[in-house]
Amino acid sequence: MSGPVPTCPHCGSRLKKWRVPEGATWSEEFFFVCFDDECPYYLEGWGWMLQEYAQKASYRYALNPTTGGSLALPVWSASAIKELIIDEGEGDDHE
Repeated sequence: MSGPVPTCPHCGSRLKKWRVPEGATWSEEFFFVCFDDECPYYLEGWGWMLQEYAQKASYRYALNPTTGGSLALPVWSASAIKELIIDEGEGDDHE
């Protein structure tokens, strides 16, 4: 997927390139993920996960650059999975 970095359909924030962890079942090297802590998808996820699964967790919107499909990445805190954000200088250049 080349060209401009996509935006989140829930809040309009620019998605960040996020490295898929070693050992994950996905074959992609990275996804584009919304890390906006004010995103309604992320914020509403806390209540939904508590109501549906009795879990203190939420999820972040993610886009698979290979398939173009979207997915929910589970998180257990606001800082969870942020350590895998790829620095702006790494990977493909996007403006």
